[in-house]
Amino acid sequence: MGYQLGRRAVLLVYALLIIVPLIVVFTGTFKTQGELFNSPFGLPESFSPKNYVTVLTQENLGRALLNSTIVTACSVTLTLFLASLAAYGVARIPGWPGRLVYGFVVLGMAVPVQANMIPQYVLFDSLGLLNSRIGLVLINIVMTLPIAMFILAGFMRTLPRELYEATSVDGAGPWRVYRSVVLPLSRPSLAATAIFLFVIHWNDLLYPLLFVQEPSKKTLPVALLDFTGEFLTNYPLLFTGVMVASLPIVVAYVFLQRYFVAGMTAGAVKG
Repeated sequence: MGYQLGRRAVLLVYALLIIVPLIVVFTGTFKTQGELFNSPFGLPESFSPKNYVTVLTQENLGRALLNSTIVTACSVTLTLFLASLAAYGVARIPGWPGRLVYGFVVLGMAVPVQANMIPQYVLFDSLGLLNSRIGLVLINIVMTLPIAMFILAGFMRTLPRELYEATSVDGAGPWRVYRSVVLPLSRPSLAATAIFLFVIHWNDLLYPLLFVQEPSKKTLPVALLDFTGEFLTNYPLLFTGVMVASLPIVVAYVFLQRYFVAGMTAGAVKG
């Protein structure tokens, strides 16, 4: 009994630590700067959408939202496609050759991001890919392909090899097996990986800050920095920008959470 009460108390404190800041940020989006400082935990005098209109129109956050949407959608789609193809190949190659290829690709996760930044910047500069959405998509694919392949290969290896062999006996080639058998069965794992990649690419600040200097090509996390200054930070507009930036992640998780949970537990129970 005491253990149960203690666990519930810990969970309650943990929930409050998450919920209270969210409430402060959400109510802060309807306040003025003075109102926020005078009453940070109180309700706003009115729930006027003025800050949302300002953020989406006068602060160029609408363009940044579009840039983030394009970069994230292209990055997630292409990374999933390439990672699923690579994972399918690794899952079908028997013996040490498959393990060698798998280990070589996954080794990319062990390389620190900071070690790649200068060579990548010099390479992208020589290729004319700086200040472009294509450059951001390419760097996103390169940096997250190993972890996406790691997740998908782990799931595809749990698929019975007899499925591959039976489909091949019926006359299907590797591409047909991938499209008609592997992809449908891997749907939970693909959805879990898609959410994982979406959160990474949508919230990425480092590479857009490093590779993009043109204001018209800024993504949402970089554009939010415009609300902060050395001597003054407009917190109501900053909170509003954070809420706008968080909304797509919440929507994606709500629609895909069923597949996300299934994908995270896939392969945990056998038999």
